[in-house]
Amino acid sequence: MPSTSTILVVEDDDIVRMLIVDVLEELAFRVLEAADAGRALEHVQNPDQNIHLMMTDVGLPDMDGKQLANKVRELHPALPILFASGYAENIDVPAGMHVIGKPFSIDQLRDKVRSILGTE
Repeated sequence: MPSTSTILVVEDDDIVRMLIVDVLEELAFRVLEAADAGRALEHVQNPDQNIHLMMTDVGLPDMDGKQLANKVRELHPALPILFASGYAENIDVPAGMHVIGKPFSIDQLRDKVRSILGTE
């Protein structure tokens, strides 16, 4: 099912980010990407971007994913956040935020994103 939803992918590992972006684009999502929290915030603050979901790594170089999520939520309180982490079982997530454990399969990513966006 084609989607016009926009997903912001925040991942500092270039290869991992590229793979996630490729998968999401193949699933017909519009994807924005950022290698760090600063660039992610630029996307979020841009009034021309209509972001429906932010997927972020927990371990980012300039601020961690939870700090980024808190800043993003100040601007867009209802924006769903999906954390990707190799330590998913150790993450306490607030309401409206979700976790997917690394490594994840293409099917797991697809199902999680569709579930969050209600496009199942």
